[in-house]
Amino acid sequence: MTYTSFVDVLLIATRGDEILLARRANTGYSDGLWNLPSGKLESDEDLEAAMIREAHEEVGIQLSRKDIRMVAALHLRAPDGQGRVGFFFHADKWIGEPFNAEPHKCSDLRWFHREEIPADTVPYTRAGLELFWRDEHFGLSGWPVPADFVS
Repeated sequence: MTYTSFVDVLLIATRGDEILLARRANTGYSDGLWNLPSGKLESDEDLEAAMIREAHEEVGIQLSRKDIRMVAALHLRAPDGQGRVGFFFHADKWIGEPFNAEPHKCSDLRWFHREEIPADTVPYTRAGLELFWRDEHFGLSGWPVPADFVS
């Protein structure tokens, strides 16, 4: 069977030591939990275009390709078995002031100090943030841990 996976883009927007998080609502996925501004790659766009689009749709900011850099990729296996590949982009400058541009999908938008990320944050988001903070560019989450290969 051919493997398929969702491809996600997630924005780590920073203001000094603060990170912008949104509380999910009415989406059917992790509602009530804090998450990075994010979304799925569409068939007609590249990863950077998707990140720029999602940032504008969700938090009303304008990013350019020179404002973002991909800092980590995470291959996630959700508890339901569905695979996802998330590409985490960092930005510390943009045009506009972030606001809740999708109140039907987001109940709150706040800046949190990196050491005060809420306990009720989506595990996917937390895993990506931890990669970013450790300056690691790739991670796995939710997959069975294979025995070490010995030749």
